[in-house]
Amino acid sequence: MEASFGPTFSAVVPGAKTEASGTYKQHRRTPSSSSTLTYSPRDDEDGMLPISTPRRSDSAISVRSLLSESNMSLRSTFSLHEDDDDTEPLVFAEQPSVKLCCQLCCSVFKDPVITTCGHTFCRRCALTSDKCPVDTAKLTVVVNNIAVAEQIGELFIHCKYGCRLLNTTPTSPNGAGGGASPNGAGGGTAASRGEGTPKMGGPGNFEVDPMGCPFTIKLTTRKEHEVSCDYRPVRCPNNPSCPPLLTMNLEGHLKECEHIKCPHSKYGCAFIGNQDTYSTHLDLCKFEGLKEFLQQTDDRFHEMQVTLSQKDQDIAFLRSMLGKLSEKLDQLEKNLELKFDVLDENQSKLSEDLMEFRRDASMLNDELSHINARLNMGILGSYDPQQIFKCKGTFVGHQGPVWCLCVYSTGDLLFSGSSDKTIKVWDTCTTYKCQKTLEGHDGIVLALCIQGNRLYSGSADCTIIVWDVQTLQKVNTIRAHDNPVCTLVSSHSMLFSGSLKAIKVWDIVGTELKLKKELTGLNHWVRALVASQNHLYSGSYQTIKIWDIRSLDCVHVLQTSGGSVYSIAVTNHHIVCGTYENLIHVWDIESKEQVRTLTGHVWDSVFNVDP
Repeated sequence: MEASFGPTFSAVVPGAKTEASGTYKQHRRTPSSSSTLTYSPRDDEDGMLPISTPRRSDSAISVRSLLSESNMSLRSTFSLHEDDDDTEPLVFAEQPSVKLCCQLCCSVFKDPVITTCGHTFCRRCALTSDKCPVDTAKLTVVVNNIAVAEQIGELFIHCKYGCRLLNTTPTSPNGAGGGASPNGAGGGTAASRGEGTPKMGGPGNFEVDPMGCPFTIKLTTRKEHEVSCDYRPVRCPNNPSCPPLLTMNLEGHLKECEHIKCPHSKYGCAFIGNQDTYSTHLDLCKFEGLKEFLQQTDDRFHEMQVTLSQKDQDIAFLRSMLGKLSEKLDQLEKNLELKFDVLDENQSKLSEDLMEFRRDASMLNDELSHINARLNMGILGSYDPQQIFKCKGTFVGHQGPVWCLCVYSTGDLLFSGSSDKTIKVWDTCTTYKCQKTLEGHDGIVLALCIQGNRLYSGSADCTIIVWDVQTLQKVNTIRAHDNPVCTLVSSHSMLFSGSLKAIKVWDIVGTELKLKKELTGLNHWVRALVASQNHLYSGSYQTIKIWDIRSLDCVHVLQTSGGSVYSIAVTNHHIVCGTYENLIHVWDIESKEQVRTLTGHVWDSVFNVDP
């Protein structure tokens, strides 16, 4: 089945020879030679490449896929650049291959691009359409289709000065107007070709003009030809009121033009005549003898204008520089005033800090004197600790209860973990303010531990996060347990983590944690871990187990009462633990015998004590 596409194309004379440049060729047009070209798609036409990428098998585009439901014909239009004039005439010498036509606009590709679906469309069509008409995939531009653009650029088109609008009056001298040829050359009206009413001035509404430029040229060299085309319309340089001319007729018109002015008309000569009277006038013109003087005067006047313009530019530049200098001076004055204000404020603050420091030093001296007096009197046991350890302030910032604390003495930092899933870093030396909030956990932060310059945090999200203390940045995350990580402690380049009925032992290798062993045989949640030089102490339900730190074997078990063990502290002489039922149990570290049970707490847990 054959289908008719686009506007008409004039038949090229067989055997027409191309120019030496290979960019355009001349052909002869007569009303009897113009015809409507029919097109049957074939895959091997002109040896052109398929539009789709090699990974697709649908490289040959059928005519049916290119035609719209209204049987709209392809418009033989193309522009190599998006900024080309869309109303410029564009008539191809031969019917373009169907493979060079966009399936969205049913026109020859304009700035062809390859999309993510692998098909090629006009850039404007791809950007304004949502889905591919072939596989309904979302359209996103990937890259320009240079191969297709080069093929289209090699197509031959008629010079725009050899084309005319459809359904208009006969051709004008400049070759840009005119109507249909007597026998309907160009395939008839747009309506007869199924395109509806044509838009005047559109590139698809033109046909070959037998009276216009007879050349066909490559699309890529169109501008070069049309600039020097003999059929290009021009105006008479002597008088704009002269009728429009073609470039090839300009020379003959100038010989006959009756509006030639004297070259000295700008000085007042009123002569207007033809070429014959022009030569006679120059011999008699009173300005001709003064032309050298007049030219020198013009040159001098032009030089003065240039100099004046340069001076104006210099004045404008100096004014601009003066304005900038004024602005800079104002800014410097403001900065100076601001610095004086800051200096006064800092001086006042330093004075206040100095006075506060002197008061604190006086109070500290008084307290030291009081302690020394008690020591000298031998009644140290009777002093009240609250008189020495006074609250200096309160850190406020968490959005929930604080579950754990950890001190980094090297940098005078305090780390606090909270149920708001964050870790806050507090300055305990100078500002006493939160320096940073560490975020990364998805659950309550239950445990904190420092080893070297690494901070380890355990959470209810079952992970351990490794933080760099110097940069306060997260460096690693480990999925440690199947249940919340309740406690952490480090010793001998090892990290111990406690969870439900399990203690895991990790080797610390840089920022990595390598699982070394899992300690089992525990009866409940392990909420307390303490490491000494030789032993690891773990607390669970009414039990404290003592492990050899090197062999990781359980060497002793202490039985207690009061529910789960929530905290453990080890001194040089005793093992101390706090339980769920508000009790503190004390054992002798050598004999492992319980020596005392302390009461007095009224809450359900005892917090960790750093040994």
